[in-house]
Amino acid sequence: MVGLNSRACALLLSVSVVALATAPALAQTAGGASSTSQAQVKRDRAARATQPAAPAANPRDAYAQASGSTQSLDAITVVGTKNEERAIDALAPASAITLQQIQQFPPNRLQDVFVATPGVSFQDRGDEPSTSINIRGLQDFGRVAVVVDGARQNYQRSGHGAQGSFFLDPELIGGIDIVRGPSANIYGSGAIGGVVSFRTKDIDDVVRAGERWGVDLSGSYGSNNSRGLGSVFGGVRVDPSVDVFGGAVYRTQGNYKDGAGTEIGNTGNDLAAGLLKLTVRPADGHEVKIGGIFQDFNYDVGQFNRGPVVTAAQRALYQGSSVYGTNLQSYTGTLNWKYSRPDDTWFDWNIGLYGNRTNSDQTKTYHYSTSGSSYCGAGNFGNDISGCIGDTRGYNLDTIGIDVNNTSRFEYGDWRTAVTYGVDAFNDKVTTWDSRGNSNITTPSGERTVSGGFVQVKNNYAQWLEVIGAARYDHYELTSQSSTASGSRLSPKITVGVTPIAGFTPYVAYAEGYRAPSITETLIAGAHATGGGPALFTCGNGTSGLFCLIPNTALRPEVGKNKEVGINLKYNDIFISGDSFRGKINAFRNDVDNYIELIGSTPEVSRLGPAFGLYSKYYQYQNIPHARIEGVEVETSYDAGVWFVGVNAAVIRGKDTDTGLGLASVPARKVVTTGGLRLLDRQLTIAAQWASYAANTNLPTGYLPGTSYDLVNLNIAYRPTADVTLNFSIDNLLNNYYRPYAVPGSSTDGTSQNDILFSSPGPGVVYKGGIKVHFGGA
Repeated sequence: MVGLNSRACALLLSVSVVALATAPALAQTAGGASSTSQAQVKRDRAARATQPAAPAANPRDAYAQASGSTQSLDAITVVGTKNEERAIDALAPASAITLQQIQQFPPNRLQDVFVATPGVSFQDRGDEPSTSINIRGLQDFGRVAVVVDGARQNYQRSGHGAQGSFFLDPELIGGIDIVRGPSANIYGSGAIGGVVSFRTKDIDDVVRAGERWGVDLSGSYGSNNSRGLGSVFGGVRVDPSVDVFGGAVYRTQGNYKDGAGTEIGNTGNDLAAGLLKLTVRPADGHEVKIGGIFQDFNYDVGQFNRGPVVTAAQRALYQGSSVYGTNLQSYTGTLNWKYSRPDDTWFDWNIGLYGNRTNSDQTKTYHYSTSGSSYCGAGNFGNDISGCIGDTRGYNLDTIGIDVNNTSRFEYGDWRTAVTYGVDAFNDKVTTWDSRGNSNITTPSGERTVSGGFVQVKNNYAQWLEVIGAARYDHYELTSQSSTASGSRLSPKITVGVTPIAGFTPYVAYAEGYRAPSITETLIAGAHATGGGPALFTCGNGTSGLFCLIPNTALRPEVGKNKEVGINLKYNDIFISGDSFRGKINAFRNDVDNYIELIGSTPEVSRLGPAFGLYSKYYQYQNIPHARIEGVEVETSYDAGVWFVGVNAAVIRGKDTDTGLGLASVPARKVVTTGGLRLLDRQLTIAAQWASYAANTNLPTGYLPGTSYDLVNLNIAYRPTADVTLNFSIDNLLNNYYRPYAVPGSSTDGTSQNDILFSSPGPGVVYKGGIKVHFGGA
């Protein structure tokens, strides 16, 4: 396991990179609308990219000038159509989270950033700093496409909880684009739930208008328990054609207590991370960006016993799970080459190459009982599921990918047409090792290649009509030492929107998405180990265990067929000069054909005899013919300058239409109200957020529902000077206890999986204070 010294070295290395990048500048300082033509749009965009903004007359206005519109829906996004447009103008359920929003309520972990985003939820564990995103009740195995600076994040490790996660500290993020549902099917394969695209911080997030170099130093400390954060980001514009940017983050915390006062075991962790970007503009219209991100997480995952475990009833209530000391390292490298010129309407292209490695090394440090010496050796404990104390295991995912696209634009009279076309592909290679446990069975090694191509035609007529038509072709191939599988499909998309009066745009859309089966879903095979108890069944390969996992190379890909109606609302100067209202309201129904789920066979008598009950002998990922998820989402915001308020909400339900049973992954209904005041010439901002959740109770048999709950967060930010920001925040002001999602039952005795049950409650009240200091010069 990598120790603190190595993480400190990584941090110092990243800081050194920033110092080297800014040193020349420091030394020098010490020594001395929709109807607009497409050509005009490209000219405006090029001007913004190449001309630095004039410095603010009042230095205290510099921050406000850099941040632009306070409406997040005015942020530019490309996720929906691969064409730049404001989120409020996108004919899709698109949201944007700006850096200003992220800093409004300083997050402890990534899920805190999405509290106000409708249709987005999480199934995170408190004892693991990973993130598992759920959009509209779909998650796991790539149903939500997650990209960081264009690089796909496909890490997956089988367990009792979410079956797909990624690692990214919120301090690294500069902005987020979200599209819910398969409306963004041209963005990449598999995204039947949606797309979340993260942009890490870059030079424009730190170096202000009129500056040549800049550095931001940030630090904070919080309660519940010893939450520390330190970061430095800096960059220099070497000349108009070269930018250098870098940063480093260190974050740590101890075990927190939930709202009931219970300490949640192993929720402490620490992280050291760094990023570096080099941007070069070798010729007019060309931009090449090379980026790298490194993150080093250290934590213990698993839950200790919470009481005596002598009897079966006590074990059901109090028995924890094995604990593993974990060092997880994540590496991401990207190379992007963009070309765009205002006088060139034929070519506006982007070429992206990326590589991503997530490597988890674990050592077992605790076993929930004192049994297993016959398996592990005298004086040692463990079993054939989780291994023995001192054993090591690991999970590694290597992903490489490419994304190439171009947009050609044409005009004829009042018609404006943008034709976007491209190809993309990625390859996942999973390697799992486990010295004496069962991980080789439950998370099998293998390789998968997924590729596709698309064409999209976006037509605008005058100021009132927009029609988008697109088609995407996907193909996948999956291999292991014993099995292969492949498939392909063409998925269409059509959207029509009209603007009968300025500010009011209703639209209708139909889109299909295609998700290839994952390596685990297709290739998982073997006996699930017994954990030291008696074997219930003998499997076909002669091994025995609690049940038999069966591969399924005939597994059919999932196809999402989404119907959507929505309204975009955009008004300025409503009650007073300078105020604004933005709103997106949409209703959807996503019918998923061949939904993939782990299915148990009809229970039968085991080797122990009829007196011991009936159990499923076989478990296999199989296709459910039809699943339906439908709902309504609302995202609104009013900003009057001195004060602001927004209300966002989502009501979603889902079921297997053949059986009528609910889907366990459908999230709680939520309504989130955010409001605040800007005082003292906008140098003091007081913001509050109230999030109300109603648990989903329409669940399959064997699931324990999450809780209904309310969370209230408060933040106060004060800028005594243009370069110093102080903030104080309270998370979960009411100190409420909450478990945000349903917990699965045990495969053997029907009780809840205690490792998930114990680790799923969120933290109680947290008090935090922080400071950010900016340095910069021309």
